[in-house]
Amino acid sequence: MRLAHRLTGGRDGVPVLFLHGGGPGCASYTDFRTAAAAIAPERPHLFVDLAQYGASEAPRHSEPAFDYHVRQLTATLDLLEIPHVDVVAQSLGGSVAMLMAATSPERVGRLVATGSQPVPDDRSDTSLAVQARSRYYGGEGPTWLKMRELMAQLEWCDGSRIPEVTVRERYGSSITPWAMAVADGTGRGTPQSLDAQIPAVGAPTLLVWGAQDPFASPAYAATITGRMPRGELVVLDETAHHPQAERPDDYARVVNEFLDRKDHR
Repeated sequence: MRLAHRLTGGRDGVPVLFLHGGGPGCASYTDFRTAAAAIAPERPHLFVDLAQYGASEAPRHSEPAFDYHVRQLTATLDLLEIPHVDVVAQSLGGSVAMLMAATSPERVGRLVATGSQPVPDDRSDTSLAVQARSRYYGGEGPTWLKMRELMAQLEWCDGSRIPEVTVRERYGSSITPWAMAVADGTGRGTPQSLDAQIPAVGAPTLLVWGAQDPFASPAYAATITGRMPRGELVVLDETAHHPQAERPDDYARVVNEFLDRKDHR
């Protein structure tokens, strides 16, 4: 299976791999389009849709979820002959990138994970994602209005600022035959904790967190960061789960400073 991908940006330097979150209809270009234009513009930008998301196929499986995505992602990078990347990721994509950095450290130079929850925690509400998916695909099924409500309630601090184009793209991706094939929540793999792998993430890693993220607090992010050999945390106020979309300029500034740093603090 090949994952859908898009290559844009410049031609100099290590490619920046963008990975999306796990919400209905998420795709890497949609999640990062606004901020990505200002992130390392001289470098190649590789947007990859993980299996069961965006334009990628969605075979049902019962493997540990992060293991499955890492296996598919590394195979795709091999096919594209891209041995080494820096990663800028959202939520699910950040957890996948952490596991890839822990198990294949030669592949990942620097890693930015945004709102990612690689380890369950009593202070985080992991049921929110399951409930949101159930509401979105339940009842009369997905609608444009339900997509806007989901994004306003869980992903943006100020839902009135969500661009209509983003809602349309998310809704379109959420009703593809591949997305509908796993809409009931089955066939998406088994939940997986990276508790044992987090200390092995040796790549310089920046967690970017929205202060109003409903899925987990900055305290959770600080705990994860503290367990990484080279981790650090930036919290952006007035943002929820998608700070790269809600505050793209500030997000790009923070990410560029981290990617450009010669020596990790």
